[in-house]
Amino acid sequence: RVGLNEALRCATVLACARVIANGIAQVPLKLFQEDESTGKKRTARDHPLYRVLHRRPNPWQTSFEFREMLGLHLALAGRAYCFKVVVGGRIRELIPFAPDKVRTKLAKDGVRVLYEVTGHDGMTFDVDQSLIWHIKGPSWVGWEAMDALEMAREAVGLSIATEASQASMHKNGVRPSGVYSIEGVLNQQQHEMLRKLLVANHTGENAGLPMIVDRGAKWLSTAMTGVDAQHLETRKHQVEEVCRAMGVMPIMVFSSDKAATYASAEAMFDAHVKHTLGAWWERIEQSIDCNLLTEADDRAGVYAKFIGNGLLRGSVKDRAEYYAKA
Repeated sequence: RVGLNEALRCATVLACARVIANGIAQVPLKLFQEDESTGKKRTARDHPLYRVLHRRPNPWQTSFEFREMLGLHLALAGRAYCFKVVVGGRIRELIPFAPDKVRTKLAKDGVRVLYEVTGHDGMTFDVDQSLIWHIKGPSWVGWEAMDALEMAREAVGLSIATEASQASMHKNGVRPSGVYSIEGVLNQQQHEMLRKLLVANHTGENAGLPMIVDRGAKWLSTAMTGVDAQHLETRKHQVEEVCRAMGVMPIMVFSSDKAATYASAEAMFDAHVKHTLGAWWERIEQSIDCNLLTEADDRAGVYAKFIGNGLLRGSVKDRAEYYAKA
């Protein structure tokens, strides 16, 4: 099993998680209300949940920080949990839980989901289903999501192993092992002195310096070079493998082939919004509608919506075209 701390040391996993989290956090999340008779919609600023989602979900987080954290939880764990602080029948705050602090199981009746939460003091307590906002990633059983890192463990594990192997190779001077052959027999003191001499003068910062040898000494390498081991090709392949597992296009983690043009890159960015962020937005929007809004809200036409146009903030040309067409 690849743990969270180990996975985050893999640059591609960290980059993919940040891309998903930023995409969820950087666009506005608002509540709207649609008039069924006229079809017109307006921003539901008067709804108590509007400010919770759009500005301040709890006393110590902004909406951006809160949604960025949910995005990291969803990308790396496949699930996210929040406690609903309900006052007067309305949600006033959302308190997040770390995914590894919540244990989920299905009740014997097969309908209710039971939540066991571990607090900061190590004590566990049960929380009623009505007080938990549970956002689920891809799921096999319906009531709990599959573990994102567990599903990608082979790709992530090989990526970590490749990075560690190459780091070790460079640490020891690219060609880290071999046979130093000397004519004659060395006693123990001479052997230790020679070993210290080689380590001090031909590894680390001194790797690659010319060797001064005597007594017909020869260096016989038994290790493959980075080229022989195809480290660069392996690492590039693992970037793609991790991106596949996490559903992020490689260009979004700054990995692309030399054949990519501006036009093709722009199409890839557009595909990222449609096929990666769009799915996460829809998943969270529907979760809000079903778990945070009431049936009365639904009858009144209230719904949550990510404003994807927020991604156009840096593009003056695209914004001008959008407003002109509007």
